[in-house]
Amino acid sequence: MKRKVAGIALILGSLYYILAEAISATYFNASLFNTYIFHTISELGIPNANSPLFWLMNSAFILVGLALIFGDFYKLKDYIIKNKAIFYILTFITGLGVIIVGLIHGGNPLTSGYHTLGAVMAILGGNVLLILISRSMADFDSFQKLTLILGVIGFIVFWIMFFNIKSVYMPVFERLSVYTLIIWSFSAGLYLYRNENKD
Repeated sequence: MKRKVAGIALILGSLYYILAEAISATYFNASLFNTYIFHTISELGIPNANSPLFWLMNSAFILVGLALIFGDFYKLKDYIIKNKAIFYILTFITGLGVIIVGLIHGGNPLTSGYHTLGAVMAILGGNVLLILISRSMADFDSFQKLTLILGVIGFIVFWIMFFNIKSVYMPVFERLSVYTLIIWSFSAGLYLYRNENKD
């Protein structure tokens, strides 16, 4: 039962995020294409006229962070056979980072530093977490391989984004490095829900 509850939490958290971003982007003060290509995810969460559904985007950040911490601590931890202390630390850092992004929006000079810190914790921490998880489970089957691939892609794209922070296409790199974690959350949810080996 714990396995299915944790799985459902991760699945719902990831689906809510995708839907919340899509809806927020639809109502953003730009075309949908331009919003996804030229505007960062964080811009969708800034409470101003450009993003009337800022609260929806911020709620998605918070929900994803909570779902990740809950799913990992509640059940996925039982599948981790080594590096467990690092797993706990990185999970907490990643989840807390996403929550900070949702609670402290960018665009405010007084708080933008905390928002950036949360984003780094979530994106860099999250993709390092995926790499760690892939090498810390008993098996190295399709789920673990997918986890490793997503983590490596996200890690590389994060640094591409970091060194191209002034690029007009920086939002594309940002989304790619975030989506690896969202895709993994959905996949991990399915893995937990379907896996009969541990309950």
